[in-house]
Amino acid sequence: MKNTYFDLIEQSYYFPQEGFDLRGDSLTFHGISLKYLIKKYGTPFRFIYLPKIGEQIKKSRNLFNKAIKKNNYNGKYYYCYCTKCNHFSHVVNEALKHNVNLETSSSYDIDLILHLFKDKKIDKNRKIIHNGYKTQEYLSKIIELQRLGFKNNIIVLDSINELERIEKLANGEKVKVGIRMAINEESQSAYYTSRLGIRHTNIPEFFQKQIKGKKNIELKMLHFFVDSGIKDSLYFWGEFQKAMKLYVELKKQCDSLDSFNLGGGFPIRNHLGFEYDYEYMIKEIVSNIKTACSAENLPDPDIYTEFGKYTVGESGAIIFEVLEQKQQNDTESWYIINNSLMNTIPDSWSIFEKFILLPINKWNNEYKRANIGGISCDHSDYYNSEDFNQEVLLPAYSDDDKEPLYLGFFHTGAYQDAISGYGGIKHCLIPAPKHVIIDRDEKGNFFDYVYRNEQSAEEMFKILGYTKDEE
Repeated sequence: MKNTYFDLIEQSYYFPQEGFDLRGDSLTFHGISLKYLIKKYGTPFRFIYLPKIGEQIKKSRNLFNKAIKKNNYNGKYYYCYCTKCNHFSHVVNEALKHNVNLETSSSYDIDLILHLFKDKKIDKNRKIIHNGYKTQEYLSKIIELQRLGFKNNIIVLDSINELERIEKLANGEKVKVGIRMAINEESQSAYYTSRLGIRHTNIPEFFQKQIKGKKNIELKMLHFFVDSGIKDSLYFWGEFQKAMKLYVELKKQCDSLDSFNLGGGFPIRNHLGFEYDYEYMIKEIVSNIKTACSAENLPDPDIYTEFGKYTVGESGAIIFEVLEQKQQNDTESWYIINNSLMNTIPDSWSIFEKFILLPINKWNNEYKRANIGGISCDHSDYYNSEDFNQEVLLPAYSDDDKEPLYLGFFHTGAYQDAISGYGGIKHCLIPAPKHVIIDRDEKGNFFDYVYRNEQSAEEMFKILGYTKDEE
């Protein structure tokens, strides 16, 4: 009976598959030797593979434009990148190379927009969608952005009272707005209706009483977003149809309304058995919008998406070394890695998000069940997977092996640094690992460099007030 780790993966999934292959008995990522990176940089380290970002953007654009053409759809498709997903300059700049529009969610995002403009990464024609709850500072900066000449701002109203505050700040100037429809959450949620947006039954009256007929307020967009993602499920299609019905109702009364925003929600691969028919879902979305508008003799709206996780998630990974294997009872074995999982992939313990976990080496070894543990003192600093009945299956190895076992968590490019607080104070003062950027030149050859070294004790002590800046 074959029982090497390679045999396990080959018999359980299609392998090799996009992004993952072997060179000898060691893993490669998009053709890049991870053993080479380990030898060069040591562990732990996080990396971003920039070309994957462009691939994702092109894929979505191509599929939407294909569906638009097939359905004789007269609206346009606009791809927006959500800056909150990953704010790093190398990520945002890579997305902007592909002419994406931008979505903001907080006050400092507007300062980021101004930085990008100053650096000539964007111009004043860029479409910018402003989401999130609008504090007074956030709204003031949006209005100032418009006064600087950014003419394609759309402020998506998250609550009814935001409009009055916008009008006071705008002081008679025309402002383009959208309305976010609050969705009903799935049945297992802790609450029934999302706190985000305006209740769909209140929107028609809100439009009639506070928007219709005002020369300084131009309604451009209906925004609809399902937190659990764009899925081929009764729940998603139910909320989608509710939003389309609302759009049609508003469009009959409002000539300026011309955009339907799906928000985000395209899933990414979080295990090797992942299956999702992007083409089918996009085709159905475009077809359903077309059908709803044609039934009422209304023009097809422009379609917006705000993809963050989909844009950058599959470009990221983090590599660890197993420091020790511990047999804690008759059935449970632990692999202790050289950093904290809570600090580096916080989604794994906070919302039980799963990532692709694969060994970098020892694929020809027999496999065993194991739990992955971090080096912090917290009980929750561990990782397991439902794919193989909670514990993960990984190569077994002898403590006498000269080469350690290396593990990689893949498709971690979205949200992990923001949630863990990159460059800040970490649990147990375990430092943020080295951050490496990987890109390809014009000839297709990859190159890599260190964006930031592992966090130092001095950096932490400065934040904590133990050391002072030199005068």
